[in-house]
Amino acid sequence: MAASDWRNLLKQLKAKPQLLRRFNKYNKPKERKFGIAAYKCERCGRFGGHIKKYGLHLCRQCFREIAEELGFKKYG
Repeated sequence: MAASDWRNLLKQLKAKPQLLRRFNKYNKPKERKFGIAAYKCERCGRFGGHIKKYGLHLCRQCFREIAEELGFKKYG
């Protein structure tokens, strides 16, 4: 189950607290400390191609779009 699917299920179960507790007990994904799903782009929500350096927390596609606004220069 993808992380986005899990969030959609939580939205549906908020109206049913007893089912929500049981769902969380058995099906909640564990918190990731490392790996591809540990960090998410703050701008678009992608998991892969993540740039953490300088506290950016952006995927590579978003970084390319806003790099000049952030003050990075393109060489070459």
